[in-house]
Amino acid sequence: MISDHVKGIRVIRTAVSAEAEAIAVLHRRARATYYPEGLPDDGVDWTAAWRGAVGRPEGQVLCVVEAGAIIGVASFRPPEGATGETVKLFQFHVDPDRWRAGVGTALHTACLEQWRADGRRTAVLDVHVDNRRAQAFYARQGWMPDPENPPAEGDHHLYLRYTVDAVDGE
Repeated sequence: MISDHVKGIRVIRTAVSAEAEAIAVLHRRARATYYPEGLPDDGVDWTAAWRGAVGRPEGQVLCVVEAGAIIGVASFRPPEGATGETVKLFQFHVDPDRWRAGVGTALHTACLEQWRADGRRTAVLDVHVDNRRAQAFYARQGWMPDPENPPAEGDHHLYLRYTVDAVDGE
């Protein structure tokens, strides 16, 4: 388990099931920013989905809490069929009102710390092609196009890969 990180009054910690609804609200707000016509109704019960993610034993959900409110969230676990050294970042959201305030960078750093502690050496993710802001963020963090998953014709996602550096002394 990752230890709490305190930066002023900001804490990054493992989410709990009771926070699923607040996480789902943040998720919808953040996703809505890259859909010009509005967030499509995908029929997913996101509160239930987040409750499931929080309860999944092989995964983890980290949240950023500031002044009692969840302002960032990341969900990751090993991808289906992957080796023990690979982790997939399934969701990564920051409250749009908190963009460019260091929340995403702090959350990404906490993810890296957990991945290192878990012995992960490679991280993968997919990002919506219209989400330019996220693509720029991931590029600044060192994510690169995944050579094993080039963009396919008509696909709405880009696949990125990150090499998790070993902790000093490993």
